[in-house]
Amino acid sequence: MQEEIFDFWKFLAGIGVFLWGMNQLESSLKELAGRSFRNILQKWTETPLKGILVGTLITAVLQSSSLVTLMVLAFLGAGVLNLRNAIGVIFGANLGTTLTAWVVATLGFKLSIAAFSMPFLGLGSLVYLFFSDRPMLKNIGAFAVGFGLLFLGLDFMKTAIEDVADQIDLSEFATYGLWIYFVIGIVVTALIQSSSAMVVIILSGVSAGIIGLPEGVALMLGANIGTTITVMIGSLNGAADKKRLALAHFIFNIVTGGIIFLFIPQLIDFTLTVFSIEDPLIEIVLLNTFINLFGILIFYPFINKFESWLKQRFKESEPQGYSTYIKNVSIKVPEAAIAAMEKDIALGLEKTMDFIVKVWDGSEKNGSNMTIWRKIIQQPYDLLSQYQGIKSLEDELTAYHLGIQEENLSQEDAKKMTSLMLCLRTLVYSAKDIKDVMHNIREMEDAEDRLVKDLYVELKTYSFDFLVKLKKYIKTVPDLSVIPNWIGENDKKYQALISNLFIHVGKKKPEIPISSLTNVIKQIISSLDNLGSAVIHWKHLKKEVIDSKIEEQPKETVSSPSIK
Repeated sequence: MQEEIFDFWKFLAGIGVFLWGMNQLESSLKELAGRSFRNILQKWTETPLKGILVGTLITAVLQSSSLVTLMVLAFLGAGVLNLRNAIGVIFGANLGTTLTAWVVATLGFKLSIAAFSMPFLGLGSLVYLFFSDRPMLKNIGAFAVGFGLLFLGLDFMKTAIEDVADQIDLSEFATYGLWIYFVIGIVVTALIQSSSAMVVIILSGVSAGIIGLPEGVALMLGANIGTTITVMIGSLNGAADKKRLALAHFIFNIVTGGIIFLFIPQLIDFTLTVFSIEDPLIEIVLLNTFINLFGILIFYPFINKFESWLKQRFKESEPQGYSTYIKNVSIKVPEAAIAAMEKDIALGLEKTMDFIVKVWDGSEKNGSNMTIWRKIIQQPYDLLSQYQGIKSLEDELTAYHLGIQEENLSQEDAKKMTSLMLCLRTLVYSAKDIKDVMHNIREMEDAEDRLVKDLYVELKTYSFDFLVKLKKYIKTVPDLSVIPNWIGENDKKYQALISNLFIHVGKKKPEIPISSLTNVIKQIISSLDNLGSAVIHWKHLKKEVIDSKIEEQPKETVSSPSIK
């Protein structure tokens, strides 16, 4: 009895040490190469096929499908990845994670594992402790410790099972059929939350002769499904895209596992014959890789339809708020979080330009038969709501920015965040400047005084010309750090307008007080100046995310540019 209890705790300790080692490997690799892999994921997944290849590569190296899933969800929410390509990455992650089984089968059961792990544990611990002030060496030490713990845990599990192999009789389970092992694989993997640990348990059981090949394959199929349950549970309170990706992961494994389960004996006979495999452990890991590759081949031709079907699910979980991208992205992946901020600020730029146009041109969209007083009373309410939307977007982005600051940012990312926040603030200043004189602009539009009318036309023309130039500058100038001269000419325009106004006021008193007219000039020029400054700060943003369409109109008509 004592021996059985001792073996149980040794086995349990093996699982714990193995999982701890995997956690250390994941953490150290995340620090050593996480940024590089995030850049690969961001830049090389523009098609589902590339997504599969990149997902396989990254997961094979990081050996953490959960970390890859986190990165995929972050870039999906940021709009860097679309759902179709994200599904491809997840499919590839399933294939890449099978590398653990190959390492364990080829090394873990062929060598003296405990002796193999000792140099990694000893040297890794010393490097970690004595070079704690040097991040690179510290993480290399942590990686070595994690590698050593992984194999030490494997040795505990392997020897614990071998010691009690002759005491375990699974013949009673065999009478129920292979489906009982299939269910056990699902339940145990869901409980320990690691398909890699379950693979080691399965290989240890096959190596000790406790289970045969058919039972091992059934357990492996169950483990592939069990590992998706954790993601499914974690997505329950998440955004729609997170639920869709978790559902895609689950469906991929349940469909693939269900089909393979029906043909386990035939599949074993086929691979044993074709590849002439004598080692049952190699047979198990080969089948594990084949299962995931088979699933990819089944789903890949239908990935577009699969994406369309998933997009119809979980619409009620679409995140609320004025932002579009940041609400879908965890700040734990800074590159994706910054990309999301870039896109939301780009939308803020579009909204601000649209707001300026509507301040000038809004009343015309209500029809000429609307009375002047109704235009004055009704229109500002809609514009104030639009302005409030810009302010609310600022609030959401500012709170998100504060969260990102808590993460470990590179110097480059920190500089980009500073530019983004300066851009955001000057955008809001631009909107506020013109918002404060909306009522004066309406009053000038309806005035009968020729002086006031001419000033209104000149300010409106200048504003639209400035917007047209700004749009062309954003869209066509490759180097946004090159600042055109016309952006800095607002001060000259202000002086010219004020001088011209006072020259004409000396001849005839205007219908609207001179103080109001000078304030309108000051606020409009300030609004355009802030808008230009925002674009200069925005030089790190991607130009293609701007969807506003500002079309230049003939000056004599003074029509507004259209922003679609």
